[in-house]
Amino acid sequence: MTNPQLLEPVRTAAAEAYKLVIPEIALVGVACVLFVWAAVSPRKLLSLVLAIIGVGLAAALTLWYADGSTYVDGHRYYSPFDPTGVAAVVRWIALIGAGIFCLVAYGEVTRETAGEYYGCLLVLTAGASLVGRANDLVTLYLSLEMISIPTYVLLYLPVKTRAGQEAAMKYFLLSVLSSAVLLFGFSYLYGLTGSTNLRAVVDVLADAHLSAGTVSPLALVAVVCVVVGIGFKVTAFPFHFYAPDVYQGGPTGVVAVLATVPKVAGFVALARVLGLLVPGGGLPFDAVNTTVPLMLWLLAAASMIFGNVLAILQADLKRMLAYSGVAHSGYILMGLAAAGAGSPGGVAAVIFYLAAYGFMTVGAFAVLAATSTASRPVETVDDLAGLAQDRPWAAGMLAACLVSMIGLPLTAGFVGKFQLFFAAWDAPIGTPMGNLFRALAVIAAVNAAVGAVYYLRAAGAMYLRSPLTPFGAGRSSPALWAAGICVAGTVALGVYPKPLVDAIHAAMTTAVAK
Repeated sequence: MTNPQLLEPVRTAAAEAYKLVIPEIALVGVACVLFVWAAVSPRKLLSLVLAIIGVGLAAALTLWYADGSTYVDGHRYYSPFDPTGVAAVVRWIALIGAGIFCLVAYGEVTRETAGEYYGCLLVLTAGASLVGRANDLVTLYLSLEMISIPTYVLLYLPVKTRAGQEAAMKYFLLSVLSSAVLLFGFSYLYGLTGSTNLRAVVDVLADAHLSAGTVSPLALVAVVCVVVGIGFKVTAFPFHFYAPDVYQGGPTGVVAVLATVPKVAGFVALARVLGLLVPGGGLPFDAVNTTVPLMLWLLAAASMIFGNVLAILQADLKRMLAYSGVAHSGYILMGLAAAGAGSPGGVAAVIFYLAAYGFMTVGAFAVLAATSTASRPVETVDDLAGLAQDRPWAAGMLAACLVSMIGLPLTAGFVGKFQLFFAAWDAPIGTPMGNLFRALAVIAAVNAAVGAVYYLRAAGAMYLRSPLTPFGAGRSSPALWAAGICVAGTVALGVYPKPLVDAIHAAMTTAVAK
């Protein structure tokens, strides 16, 4: 029989764990209200208001309730959630993003679909926030699925064209495949350690490494499966092939969600599985014991090179931004790989860049959503011609986002890229891996210059060409407000990044201390 004294900590942890995710519970609760209200009396504006209230309620609860780190310290092997480390930062990124997404999508959703749309948006926001504090493989997997499943619905809700149907089906099938591969990798970690708790997995694999002097080959197989599964979600090369078609065929508001939320959650999840965000130690997948950082090095270099080269060849704006996202995944992978090789600032640089990437990417899609109409769609670079003449504010905001994507000074993109480049350059020197990462930093710098080609081509079309078809008089819209918020965030993080940088470093220091 099982000793009741051994089960008591498990029961206590399970009974008290909900206190660590009260804001996420509020988000899901408001989402349920939206689903029911949509079935009874659908209202577009009311659905938006309820969604904003849900996000505001979650933010208020985040400020009201303590994270409960003392509780987790006493139940480190039992609690499914861990609020230490960067969990709070990830939660705020998710909540701020949710509020912006609500505004971006308002012009695209219909009265009949608004309730379901905003309800799904709140659910995937809760999933993204939970990824940052997942302390268990099961919790982590379910959190990622809370992002994937609502996204299928978001893609399918406004489907009216053959391209939209193709986008929804491609994303569904390949996302299911990636989830299966990820779950296969998790099953190997559980089989090797006998636990799904991430802290327990850390300790068991670390002890096995100390006693055997080497890392289990099955553990490396598990990590490869996890990298492949998450590679689909973050559109890293060569797992990106669905992204251009899905971006091109999907609604702009949904594509903005696809371009950012899975990427943020995917990289945070990968950092947690690799032990980079698990307080108390890290998994033995470092440069000395394994080739995992070298695998990430290769994926980072390939993603940057192929993403930027293929983006240059695109005339469609969404396809261009899809390949741009592949290149940005390469930059972020460089930070994770550098962290695995021993660079002290790798993970902090990744978290900062995820926030910066969210602002500049969502801002670009928000401008496209605000300027595109049924009679005058904005789909290609040529469609941007003369935008500065007819709608100077929209052109200025889009130009600011493009400049940030290039990585020019006084933008969040510059600060983020600088941190990532420095993290790679700061990998232990005097070793083959350290020399490789300095080479990777050079590759990244060259690719940033290559990326400027297609970003400046779009900016040049707005300012140096006459419109092929007049845009007409511009008017204020929720999507344009969202673009303004994103540009303000991009400039603020570029001019004064210290508060966010300090918060991330303080969170990382707390994680290490634990």
